[in-house]
Amino acid sequence: MADGLWWVPSVVVLGIAAVAAAGGIAGFRRLGARRERDALEAGRADETRAKSMIVQADSALREALGEVLYVEAQFDEATAAGMRDSVDAAQRRLREAFLLQQRLDDAEHETAAQRRAWTEHIQELCESAIATLAAADDALEARRRDERDASVEVPQFERRHRALAARRDEAAAMLGRLDGRFAPSALGGAHTALDRAGAALAAASDRLGAAQVRLARRQGASDLTSAAAGRLERAEHAIDEAERIESDLEAAGADALAQAAALEDDLAAARTERDMADDPEARAELARAIDAATRARPGVADAGPPDPFAARDRLRVARDRLEVARAGVRAAQSRLDGARGALGGAIAIAESQLRVASDAIGHGGRRIGADARTRLAEAERQLVIARQEPDPVAALDAARRAASRASDAEALAAYDLMAGR
Repeated sequence: MADGLWWVPSVVVLGIAAVAAAGGIAGFRRLGARRERDALEAGRADETRAKSMIVQADSALREALGEVLYVEAQFDEATAAGMRDSVDAAQRRLREAFLLQQRLDDAEHETAAQRRAWTEHIQELCESAIATLAAADDALEARRRDERDASVEVPQFERRHRALAARRDEAAAMLGRLDGRFAPSALGGAHTALDRAGAALAAASDRLGAAQVRLARRQGASDLTSAAAGRLERAEHAIDEAERIESDLEAAGADALAQAAALEDDLAAARTERDMADDPEARAELARAIDAATRARPGVADAGPPDPFAARDRLRVARDRLEVARAGVRAAQSRLDGARGALGGAIAIAESQLRVASDAIGHGGRRIGADARTRLAEAERQLVIARQEPDPVAALDAARRAASRASDAEALAAYDLMAGR
C-alpha cells in the first residue's frame, strides 16, 4: 500500500465500530420500548380493577347520601352527625380517586411505573371509602336493632315498673305496721330505702314516657330505655332492702338475746376475776368494764320501743370491753405470779453478790475508794426495798438492781486493788 493511503484501514475500523454502536443503541431502545409496552399492558388489568372499585365506591356513597337524610329524620342529631362525618370522609377519598382516574385517562406519555402508582393509590382510596361507609352502616344497623329492641322493651319495662310500684306499696304498708312496735332508729334504714325506690321509680316513669313519645314519632329511644332500665334496677335493690327489714329485725333480736345470755356468764366470771385480782389498776379497769356491761343489759338501757340493732350492737361492745378488761387482769396476774416466782431467786442472787462485794471491800481496806463503797451501799438499799416492797414486780426489779450494783461494787474494788499495787 502506498504511503499516502496509510489512514484508510483506520477509517474502515472506525466506521465498522460506529455502525456497531448505532446498531446496539437501536437494539437497546427497541428492547426498552418492548419492556415498557409489556409493563403498560400488564397494568391494564389493575387499571380495570381500579375503575371497577370506583364504581363500587361511588354506588356505596350514593346509597349512604340517601341514608343520611333518613337518619336525620329517624334518629337524634348525634347519630346523624356521625353518619354525615363518615359520608364526608368517604366522599373526599372518592373525589381524589376520580382526579387520579382522570389523569390516567388523559395521560399519553406517562411511564408504566407512574400509571401503576396512580392505579394503586386509586384502589387504596376506594377501599378506604368503602370500609368507612360499611362501618357507618354497621353502626347504623346496630342502632336500628336497639330501636327495634326499644319498641319491645318499653312495654316490658312498664310492666316491671308497675310490679315494683306494687311491691313498694306493700313494703310501705309493712313498715307502717312495724312503726309502732320498734323504735324509729330501727326502721330508719328501711324508710330511706323506700324513699330511694320511689325516686328511682319516678325517674324511670319519666324516661319511659319520653321513650313512648319518641317511638310514636319514629325517633330513637334506646338511650331513654337504657336509662329507665338502670333506674328500675336501683328501685328493685332498694325495695329488696326495705323488704328484708322484718327478717333483719327478727335476726337482730335473736342475736341480742344470745348476746345478753352470754353477757351474764361473762359478768359472773369477770366479778370473780375482779375479786381475786392483785393488780390494783387492772382490777379498777375491770370494775369499770363490769359497771358498763351491767348498764348495757336489756331492761336497763332500753326505754320506749325497742331497737334490736342498737341493743345487739350495744351488747357486743359491752362484751368486747369486758373481755379486754378481763384479759388485762389475766395479764397483770400472770405478770405478778411470774414476779413472785422469780423474786426469791433474785433476792438470793443479790445477797450472794452483796457478800462477795462486801468481802472484797473489807479485804482491801483503805485501798478501796468511795465509788466501790457507794455502789455497795446502793446495793444494800435496793435489797432492803426488794424485801419490803409488797408489789412483786417492783420487788423483783429492786432485787435485780441490788445484784447489779453489788457486781459494780466488786468490779470497782478489784480495780482499786490493782491500781494500789
